[in-house]
Amino acid sequence: MTKKDKEKLIKKFRTHDTDTGSPQVQIAILTEEIKQLTDHLKMHKHDFSSRRGLLKKVGERRKLLKYLQKENSAAFQELAIKLKLKIATKLIAEEEEAKAKERKYVVADETEEIVPEEIVPEV
Repeated sequence: MTKKDKEKLIKKFRTHDTDTGSPQVQIAILTEEIKQLTDHLKMHKHDFSSRRGLLKKVGERRKLLKYLQKENSAAFQELAIKLKLKIATKLIAEEEEAKAKERKYVVADETEEIVPEEIVPEV
């Protein structure tokens, strides 16, 4: 990725005028690098060091996406739509599933009644 390409991405995804390192910018840059490495690996299937680098970048992007989702879900959804990320839909589904489980436990706790034990006659 050239310096000009990186500057274009920074200008497109920055949150304010002097922003160069926000999660949105970092995710956009990592996404572009991942695309380039993926194309490279399609041609050079036995380039294992590049494959390792790709996997590290994918892991780093996933961590940043989870952080952004936790801190600012609106910005996360907007970025996912702009970048057309498949992984973002998985993260959204996981979050909704976790919330549903949490709601289920809360509802179960609220509806649970305390019933006194029945007195059983001794035989």
